Amino acid sequence: MYTKCCSRAVALALGVLGIAAGTHALQKVSRAGRYLYTEDGNRFFIKGVAYQEQGATSTDPNNPFSEPSTFIDPLQDGTACSRDIPFLQQLGVNTIRVYSVNSSLNHDACMSALSAANIYTIIDLALPTNGSIDRLSPSWTTNLLDLYLGTINAFNKYDNVLAYNVGNEVIVDPTGTDAAPFIKAAARDVRAYLNKIGSSALVGYAAIDGDDNWVLPLAEYLSCDPTSANSGASSIDLFGLNNYEWCGDDTPAAYSGKNGDFAGYNVPAYFSEFGCVKQPPRLWTEVGTIFSQPMSNIWSGGVAFSYFPAQSNDGQFGMVTIDGNSVTTSDDFNRLKAQYGNVTFPTVPSQSSAGSTQFPSCPPNNSTWLASTSLPPTPNDEACSCLDGILSCVFTPKTSNTSAIVGSLLDFGCSSLGSVGGSCADISANGSTGTYGRVAFCDPDTKLSFVMSEYYEATGRKATSCDFSGNATINQNAPSSVSGANAAASSCLTNPSAVFTPSAPSSTAPGSTGTGKSSSGGKNGAASIGGEGNALVGLAVAAVFSVLGSALTFA
Repeated sequence: MYTKCCSRAVALALGVLGIAAGTHALQKVSRAGRYLYTEDGNRFFIKGVAYQEQGATSTDPNNPFSEPSTFIDPLQDGTACSRDIPFLQQLGVNTIRVYSVNSSLNHDACMSALSAANIYTIIDLALPTNGSIDRLSPSWTTNLLDLYLGTINAFNKYDNVLAYNVGNEVIVDPTGTDAAPFIKAAARDVRAYLNKIGSSALVGYAAIDGDDNWVLPLAEYLSCDPTSANSGASSIDLFGLNNYEWCGDDTPAAYSGKNGDFAGYNVPAYFSEFGCVKQPPRLWTEVGTIFSQPMSNIWSGGVAFSYFPAQSNDGQFGMVTIDGNSVTTSDDFNRLKAQYGNVTFPTVPSQSSAGSTQFPSCPPNNSTWLASTSLPPTPNDEACSCLDGILSCVFTPKTSNTSAIVGSLLDFGCSSLGSVGGSCADISANGSTGTYGRVAFCDPDTKLSFVMSEYYEATGRKATSCDFSGNATINQNAPSSVSGANAAASSCLTNPSAVFTPSAPSSTAPGSTGTGKSSSGGKNGAASIGGEGNALVGLAVAAVFSVLGSALTFA
């Protein structure tokens, strides 16, 4: 049974909402203990739906949904939001999850209309391809930090940002758990920045479901204190699990394992995606179980996947079909509407009974959990910008699409440097051993210039050593001697392991491709390499041409 609604009346309705938005303000939502509460002291549950039209995608065997290579920002089109909000209200949602946004665009119309409709947003900060933590070669770098902070700056003026996710499905199996320190460092720095600007938005992460031997340690790690001092400085506020266990008219026993795993979890947790993908039709009967005891004692709601059609390895899923300004709802939509309509939020525990959040020590390393408790430093734009000015051989690409060549040039540069007894350890990062090179936090272009300069210096400053197929240029303003160059580099990197509260980037990074410029002068991509010396050969190519981390379920 499909219902079609032509949305001519929607514009008038949303016009009224837009007027109301001038004085309307949503209550802030905060964490107390392991639960969420609004300012009036009532417990808050996420009753949400994923809201992102699918862009171009590529397949991944570890994910039933294809991973994005492009995205469509759903919050920049006021007309589309006006079309969709009445249907979101029909569903009865109080939250939408948005996977990718372009921080350079204007989102006022959508965000104001959503606020007037009492709908919060959970916004993922990462972008497809070059704007996310690379699961194959993870790093936490200036270009990513600037991208994340640029998005926060663009959305900080709105009252309906519930949370920012620092990653989505970066880790998909136990072999990739060495990426966890980079996710945790991102949470630490984003949290510090939100505190600095006085934002009440929560810091979140959304994890793919998997075996308990690494998913549970991941959750515990992201909310632990590496210093064992009960500090939440590097903890997330909100853990999301993309869970599709319940299929058909299942029973609460479907969640018994996850309930047991998270029964003692220390921060709020929710299902950042739910809805069966293996056995359609989706009946959504899990809704009643998720929002009632005993699950409500453990979880704080969930986000149904997905409002827009989304292609997966198991077929196409979605609740509506869009044709211009017309919305056609499906049986999926109507069944979810009925289930959400029956939800009454539990009121216990009260905020006064929730207690304070405790931050335990981090889980130990083992064969399925590889993450060190030593975190990467805060990416330092000033240090990287300083390096850009004094390096003797600088990356000057012949193409504007630098992300297509940075990896192969790093591969060649590290191989060349290794052949003359050098090493790329200074640009390397290893989340398993907790060792981070002094230039590892810089953007890929700066790291490439550093490697080119190291090779150029190691070969006695031969002019042919600063060519790299026409992609490098000798910096005439660099120090005139090798010793001077080394001293200048050291002066730029006086404290490469420092952790500090980051400042706003000097320019907002464009969010259309994820290859935005950093405030250190603009570096593309998120490619980085791990290991040392000649062991680096080949990894950089893989880093660029892989589907990068924080693999968004769709966009």
